[in-house]
Amino acid sequence: MKTLYLDLSMGAAGDMITGALYELLDEAGKKEFLEKINGLGLHGVEVCVKNKTKCGVSGTEVDVLIHGHIEDEDHHGHHHGHDSEHHHEHRHEHHHEHHSMDDIGRIIDSLCVSDTVKIKAKEVYEVIAGAESKAHGVPVTEVHFHEVGAMDAVADVTAVCILMEMLAVDKVYSSPICVGYGTVECAHGIMPVPAPATANILEGLPTYPGDTEGEMCTPTGAALIRSFTDEFGPISEERPNRIGHGMGKRDYGVSSALSAFIMES
Repeated sequence: MKTLYLDLSMGAAGDMITGALYELLDEAGKKEFLEKINGLGLHGVEVCVKNKTKCGVSGTEVDVLIHGHIEDEDHHGHHHGHDSEHHHEHRHEHHHEHHSMDDIGRIIDSLCVSDTVKIKAKEVYEVIAGAESKAHGVPVTEVHFHEVGAMDAVADVTAVCILMEMLAVDKVYSSPICVGYGTVECAHGIMPVPAPATANILEGLPTYPGDTEGEMCTPTGAALIRSFTDEFGPISEERPNRIGHGMGKRDYGVSSALSAFIMES
């Protein structure tokens, strides 16, 4: 039996999960993944990885480039709140276009990935849209995603779905989720951490504020954890076969990383 364990003691974001799972692949697998993610057919989107060391921990940092620009909407610990990926106003002129859930579904269906990845990616997006719908008091059909934030999140979600397919684990366990504390500034004003949409996604899951002020868990990170985790609890006593670290973008004076462990029994 092949088990994946995710340590979420420094929160979760799409790029962090991607980086941690990427590190669990062998060199051939890493090359194959980068070819897959950059051959999706997402216009102007490129996913880059680089090694990063924080507080003595070495891991992989993942950047999603949109037309050559690094987008920061879903990066761990940013102070944009639940609007970070979906409703945030962007700098470039084409960022004001919107995508509905139907549009996102069509984009995912057009990607060069397996049907399994497409189905799972749409499931993750349904979790996000449902949480946004509840937070804003509007039907899911009226939830809209700003163009570039949407492309960034589609890349993150699809990357994790591809990596999960490649790793082919039998079961996923996760630790309780550190969400941070304090307030976060977003398009709708100052909101508590976790912001409403993130809190909706995490409803019923084991969470705690931790010792770090800020938004430790993003909506995309929360939706991915909710969609893939079979059980929550402490790591088993089995010795990991492989360990991967996905680095967050902010520095908190501690190792800002999500760790992933593969155990085979």
